[in-house]
Amino acid sequence: MQRWANATISVPVDRVRTATVTRGDLVQDVSVQGRVVAAVSPTLYASASGTITIEVAAGEQVLQGQVVATVVSPELTNALQQAESSFEQRKMELERQRIESRQLALEKRKEADLADVALVAANREKRRADEANERGVMPEIDFEKAQDDLRNAELAYEHAVADADLFDERLAFEIKASEFDVGRQQLFVDDLRRQVDDLAIKSPVNGIVGDLLVDQKAAVSRDMPVMAVVDLSRFEIDAQIPESYADDLAIGMAAEVLVGGARYPGQLAAVSPEIVSNQVASRIRFSGDMPTGLRQNQRLTVRVLLAEHNDVMMVQRGQFLDSGGGRIAYIVTEQGMAEKRLIETGARSLGAVEIVAGLQPGDQIVISNLDAFRSAETVLLTD
Repeated sequence: MQRWANATISVPVDRVRTATVTRGDLVQDVSVQGRVVAAVSPTLYASASGTITIEVAAGEQVLQGQVVATVVSPELTNALQQAESSFEQRKMELERQRIESRQLALEKRKEADLADVALVAANREKRRADEANERGVMPEIDFEKAQDDLRNAELAYEHAVADADLFDERLAFEIKASEFDVGRQQLFVDDLRRQVDDLAIKSPVNGIVGDLLVDQKAAVSRDMPVMAVVDLSRFEIDAQIPESYADDLAIGMAAEVLVGGARYPGQLAAVSPEIVSNQVASRIRFSGDMPTGLRQNQRLTVRVLLAEHNDVMMVQRGQFLDSGGGRIAYIVTEQGMAEKRLIETGARSLGAVEIVAGLQPGDQIVISNLDAFRSAETVLLTD
């Protein structure tokens, strides 16, 4: 009668679930469904305009470097042939210029050598004039003429040597300019060869051909998508995490991927900077051995470890958090009563919630739905 007198309402005990408040380490986490996607799934594009020939079929396995499609571009091929012809022509012009330069330089050196011979002769005549003048057998005017001839021969030799040296410098400059022109043409040819080589579209990874985005023998334009190749050796998990956890997410957080009852370690590799439909797009990457047998778009459960709280007061999660707003709990007494308490909760995990204030370790509280208690201060738990 005392229990009935103290209770406002009564609730059958078989409709109530209870749990005991304990102390321990609480791992704050979130569990979501994820979708398996290939970490590397490049899309291949046409490198030039033309007609495409597809060498593989959708779903076919390909190797890295294997030709999967070829673009036939007559314009690009013709441009390469013209550039190669022009390159060969300029190389021949350069060789011809080198031969002509050696010929012209030889003529200039010949003039310098002839001037040197004339200078030697003028020196000999000058010595003869000096001896004749000492003996008095040469008129003064002839002696002066011999001096003038020697001076003229010296000037002619100096100018011939200087002219030959300057002519060599000019020829070297012209050949160097021609070499630059040939080098520029070679770069143009190399670039066209690269473009022609790129007409053979090669797979950048080992994988399987995905969707074919163009038809066989279709006309394609430059940078038009042709097909996708999926690398099945590296998978990641695309997961949509509720908006309420957006502030807690950070790249590098530990994660677990549940595959066939086994747990595989992972890591949060990417987090979207925007929220779409109350969810945050995230990417989880396997940090250890990847499970075998995964398939594209396969659904898996992913657990992201947000934080770890050591030595905190906690209790098993239940519907009391939602029905009581996380602020109300009912303590079960030894007399079979449930007494209302105001509490403060903290971090939450999938299986537990942190109790910041209002309870003590060892307290047994009701963790089931509190709607039946109708916010009463005291509730009698009947058998």
